[in-house]
Amino acid sequence: MAPPPWLLSGLRPKPSTPIAWAGVVRASVSLAAPLAVGFALDRPAYGALVSMGALSGVIGDTADAYRMRILNIAVPQLFGALGIMLGTLVYGTGWGAVAALTLVGLVSGMMSTIGAVASVSGLLLLLNAVVGAGLPMPQPWWVAPLLLTVGGLFVLTLTLLAWPLRRKLPERVAVADTYLAVADLLAAAGTDAYEERRQAVTQSLNTSYDLILARRARYHGRSNAMVRLLAQLNVVIPLVEAAPAVHVRRLRLPDEIPAAVRELAVAVEESRTGRPELTLPAPDSPATRAVDSALRHAAVVVHKADPDPYNVDDRLGRPAVLGVRIRRTTRDVLFSGASWRYGLRLALCIGLAQALTSLIPVPRSYWVALTVTFVLKPDFGSVFSRAVLRSVGTAAGLVIAAPVLAAVPMGWWDVPVMVVLAALIPALTAKGYAFQTAAITPVILLLSDLLNHQGFHLVWPRFLDSLIGCAIVLVAGYLLWPESWHVRVGHRLADAVADIADYVACAFEPGSSGDRAERVRARRRIYRDLSVVRSEFQRALTEPPPVGTRAAAWWPLVVAVERIVDATTAARVRVNHGAPEPPPAEVAEVQRQLRELAEGIRASEVLVEVRTELPGDEEGVLAPLRQEVAAARAIASPQP
Repeated sequence: MAPPPWLLSGLRPKPSTPIAWAGVVRASVSLAAPLAVGFALDRPAYGALVSMGALSGVIGDTADAYRMRILNIAVPQLFGALGIMLGTLVYGTGWGAVAALTLVGLVSGMMSTIGAVASVSGLLLLLNAVVGAGLPMPQPWWVAPLLLTVGGLFVLTLTLLAWPLRRKLPERVAVADTYLAVADLLAAAGTDAYEERRQAVTQSLNTSYDLILARRARYHGRSNAMVRLLAQLNVVIPLVEAAPAVHVRRLRLPDEIPAAVRELAVAVEESRTGRPELTLPAPDSPATRAVDSALRHAAVVVHKADPDPYNVDDRLGRPAVLGVRIRRTTRDVLFSGASWRYGLRLALCIGLAQALTSLIPVPRSYWVALTVTFVLKPDFGSVFSRAVLRSVGTAAGLVIAAPVLAAVPMGWWDVPVMVVLAALIPALTAKGYAFQTAAITPVILLLSDLLNHQGFHLVWPRFLDSLIGCAIVLVAGYLLWPESWHVRVGHRLADAVADIADYVACAFEPGSSGDRAERVRARRRIYRDLSVVRSEFQRALTEPPPVGTRAAAWWPLVVAVERIVDATTAARVRVNHGAPEPPPAEVAEVQRQLRELAEGIRASEVLVEVRTELPGDEEGVLAPLRQEVAAARAIASPQP
């Protein structure tokens, strides 16, 4: 009689999630203050629209670094203003509004596949277009876009007030956090906690490189602070590479080594310079020599005041100029099958929602399309689970909203009520999608009431509208699409395995360039791809059967592939520190097995065990790698 695991995973609040109290205060002020000004000027509808713009800014404020927060808040506001303008222009046009919103849904869906900022921008474009087409807006047409933009800028202003008071550069804090993650990784080498620590290092490296390279692109490499931080981040890579060399041999490092890395983290965060002082035990193997060499080199670079700006290579490549990135992104979106599929799926559901509410008299029917938009947004996990959680969250939100709309008279009492309701949004959003829905629903209902004056009569229609929207998504956005019934990341995992085969060639094949920087870039790309694959599999695990059970069956293969990368890196590190080069025939056999594994992943829906014998020197440098490849082949290969 217990609820299924995929439902429990969404209803269970995420553990150990701290409440961002600054965000709580900012949300209360930014949503309640416009209402107070609107009532003071006898323009409550104007105040509600400014608060709606502020709500979009509060939802989009998810980054830590201020530059990223500016992008996350400001850019989506522009698309939100465009959406409310388009919706206002088609308000009351019947089937014209259906066609317009369907087209906006297509564009919004395709935008959502670009990245995080574009995803939020596409969401606000469609949401505000739906609101503009479903609610009467103040005239002339430019008033509503202007008021929503003012609300978003108000949130941005409140956010930037703390910028002059910040104590530390966000990019520097990110690099220091990476060093701390590497210290934990080295401390976990040889233990069962290693895999979890390595995933944390991958995520931390991704975050740090994204922050530094994004900012450095603005300064074209001339910022000394960014050059130094990039150098400090680059020299942590050899430590990351040395960790699997220790782990595969099940060696435990002395406590002095993780402690020294943590001291380097403090030095990075406090921007220390001078002569480093290291007291390290003497290494006794190629693996520990690799750790010792990498740690001593990192200590020198971390404490060096002015690294050579012309000798700092970007491990992931410098970002291209803005115009090139725009053209590249546009081309990728227009010629991407995944982009068109998601755009068409969202457009179909929005078109059906608008058409249904045009044919059937549903009061204030814009809520149906709003539900469709929220449920189909791709960043929140399983579509099926989101539909169910949206219904549960909406019901909880209506329970909160009902007594407010029934007992609180419209007017100044709405301001203190909004102070409390707005504070719940950032406090509950981090707990999960259902909790976020429960927090946002009463806020939207209160703002809608200021625009259409329906009061308590909004509650029951909104719940029915949510159920209709969820039903449309489940049928037209989930059941009718064959990809919904498959684990959709098999080809991406196969590509990662093929890249690993190329990585093995780059590391060991005779006649290869031996370019260490290229090996580092290849390894970072593979780990980043595997991080995405892991996220997709974790998302698939929240699907109901059969997708969730299939994803669970494939999960060990994801872990096995990650271990292959670790074993390859460990072997290369051991060779760099004195171990003999592996025979070319052994390298070629490992490559062949990896390419067959990639082909098997692409060809199989069901995993079939295949026993594989990889001959070679049991004491050789590739012995752990052969064992990991054999283990992966035992999990997945082509069906006979």
